[in-house]
Amino acid sequence: MTHFEQSAGVPEAAEILRSIGDAAYEWRLDTDALAWSGNAAAVLGIADINDLASGASFARRVDAAGGQSRADAIQRSAQRDSGEGVAYQIQYAFKRGIEERACVEDTGRWFAGPDGKPLRAHGTLRVIDARHARERELMQRARFDTLTGELNRASLMEVLASTLDDTIRSRGSCGFLLVTIDHLARLNEAYGFDVTEDVIAEVAKRLRARVRGKDYLGRFSGNKFGIVLTSCTPDELAVAADRLLSGVREEPIVTPAGSAAVTVTIGGVTAPRHARTVSEIISRAQDALTTARARRHGSFAAYQPNIERDALRKQSLRASDEIVAALNDRRIALAFEPLVDARSRHVSFYECLMRVYRADGSIAHANEIIPIAERVGLVRMLDYRVLELVVAELAAAPALQTSVNVSPASAVDPDWWAGLGAMLRANPGAAERLIIEITETAAIQDLDDARGFVSRVKDLGCRIAIDDFGAGNTSFRNLRKLGVDIIKIDGAFVQNLMKSDDDRAFVQTLIDLSRRLGLKTVAEWVQDEAAAQMLSEWGCDYLQGALIGLACAERPWFAAETKAAV
Repeated sequence: MTHFEQSAGVPEAAEILRSIGDAAYEWRLDTDALAWSGNAAAVLGIADINDLASGASFARRVDAAGGQSRADAIQRSAQRDSGEGVAYQIQYAFKRGIEERACVEDTGRWFAGPDGKPLRAHGTLRVIDARHARERELMQRARFDTLTGELNRASLMEVLASTLDDTIRSRGSCGFLLVTIDHLARLNEAYGFDVTEDVIAEVAKRLRARVRGKDYLGRFSGNKFGIVLTSCTPDELAVAADRLLSGVREEPIVTPAGSAAVTVTIGGVTAPRHARTVSEIISRAQDALTTARARRHGSFAAYQPNIERDALRKQSLRASDEIVAALNDRRIALAFEPLVDARSRHVSFYECLMRVYRADGSIAHANEIIPIAERVGLVRMLDYRVLELVVAELAAAPALQTSVNVSPASAVDPDWWAGLGAMLRANPGAAERLIIEITETAAIQDLDDARGFVSRVKDLGCRIAIDDFGAGNTSFRNLRKLGVDIIKIDGAFVQNLMKSDDDRAFVQTLIDLSRRLGLKTVAEWVQDEAAAQMLSEWGCDYLQGALIGLACAERPWFAAETKAAV
């Protein structure tokens, strides 16, 4: 038993320390004497603990590797001993030999002498190589992609931000390349997921082999890589991209399922010339990648400023803010456009159109708002609000029959369907007076989905109309399969009815075939009496347009009941 263990007053101290793998010590800073528990040599992996009988001899074995040593933690401590000592816990590498290192955790407490300075310290050492390895592995996983071994997206963005800051400070130039593997979905379908992963890993190796040592490669997303090019001019950006393109496509990638010819497409941007923030770099690299893919797969495009595109994005940002504000402030309203019976000219029903009142009181029409709302993903919110308003009108006016347009995004949105069902159940009698309109182009994107949409609408008790019919390529065979109730003929064919033989032939044939299929027809954009008379003679059921009446916010059904029913 050592002097240290005897002075500790615990006869079993050596056994306890041995069982938990710790070595204890006491260090007198006034004499530099360092005493150890009997198991210290075994714990530290050295032959003779007497080689570490002083603080100085122990310090020569410590590699703080940029951190603190025990001497640093004690002698440079900013804390004061109030009588109970000052705790410390540090980690450092202990040199067992010339090459061998052990990672140790040093936990202890130092005590001050009469002058307030550290006089003695005691503590324990524990070798934490296994824990340190686990921590390194966790750190590796946190920073690197497990499939490719390259930086993951979060780490790549950190490197990009740091490189951009350094570049701006030094008034230099750096670059960023966004690399996507072409047709990866086809490879996945042809060979399977495991082979696709092999392809991604091999592409990463080929990119790594052709990236300069001072540059950084990371996995940006599933089939995309990002490359940060330090000290890179626009000309060097193109040279680097060409080197990567050829490096990937130079020979097929051999997989367990066979060889696969793989190419990549690259978009790049130089900073700060064309981007001064990380978000701008990513956005503009994406733009360049889109340009390259539109031109040809397996090519490179560098970002070039586009005034029209940038203006459109700014407009979209402003419009999205306006739309959200209008929704929050309840500045969404309805306008009602009449549709009349072609023979009697009595109002049969109304089409509800959305109006957005801006903060200054001006009005934005649906054709101004909807395209932007579709681009920025807000159209479903608008559709839902319009639906609320329409059902409220139907509930307030039992004589009202109306139609409302639904965007393709809402047609497949479970929340929209749930909302429609809940509102109709809460307002009995509203469903049979409501007509849901979808555009022909939306209906023909996926015929099975469109048939499902029509069935669900009818199950709720509503009727359904196809808007702008003739703008797409729906055959009458498919039209019969859809099972809609009303065909609204695209106004582009109606407005020149008196001037165009082709338009007359098309509209007359459409009306005749619709009648044979038992479908009602609406002619949009009717502008003059001669066209209205011709449409009525051909058997068109309803007329809509400037001749009949423009959309307005007035509600005439409160003064007189609707004169006719669909």
